[in-house]
Amino acid sequence: MRKYLCITIIALFTLSACSNDENNDTSEQNVNNEENLTEQKEEKTPEYYVDPTTFQILPKNEDTNPQVALLTFDDAPDQYAVDIAHTLKEHDVSAIFFVNGMYLESEEGKNRLKEIYDLGFEIGNHTQTHPYLDTLSYEETEYEIKETNALVEEITGEKPRFFRAPFGINTEASAKIVEDEGMQFMNWTYGYDFEAEYQNKDALEDIMVNTELLSNGANLLMHDREWTRDAISNIILGLRDKDYELVNPNNIDLN
Repeated sequence: MRKYLCITIIALFTLSACSNDENNDTSEQNVNNEENLTEQKEEKTPEYYVDPTTFQILPKNEDTNPQVALLTFDDAPDQYAVDIAHTLKEHDVSAIFFVNGMYLESEEGKNRLKEIYDLGFEIGNHTQTHPYLDTLSYEETEYEIKETNALVEEITGEKPRFFRAPFGINTEASAKIVEDEGMQFMNWTYGYDFEAEYQNKDALEDIMVNTELLSNGANLLMHDREWTRDAISNIILGLRDKDYELVNPNNIDLN
């Protein structure tokens, strides 16, 4: 009888110890999970903001590197945006692709956008049909913005955070709708690939890096174009040679 009693007591102590070990393991795991979540939140804390007047990308505090540039590409995904995205990925560079909803109505367009998104790039709203917004009614403007938001969210699962008006023309209507949609206005500080004299690889590479407009917080406008696709690799290398950090849109706060 005493023998069985001893065995029972030993078993109870063993179970108790195992239970304590499991509780300790669970407790440590919870602590580790909380630490990981904290680290993730800290990594995502925005370090920059968009100047509402100049549209420069400016640091939020004095400890943040001011010598940055942002790469953006409009009119995607028409023909060359996926190629551009793969080149950016090879250089480990982030960017915003501003899309027109009219390119997302076909399966091919949807697949192109999904590929760009899956490569890790920010998707912005550039309206549905690329109109002059100052020629539209409130309802027409609302359709242009909200329809593109809906298409992007349907394809990627994420609604655009940034809005860029075609030709840089914003209106009271677009301002109200963009605010209601919780998005950030985004124009640019300079761009050249839509001008005839820069619609070739060599000229575009040179002007994008050597223009006098290049300065801290530069917001670079480019497009889904063949010459831009061909020039983007050397544009990246040229900016880095001048010690510009190419900012990740995830580090830009929404005003």
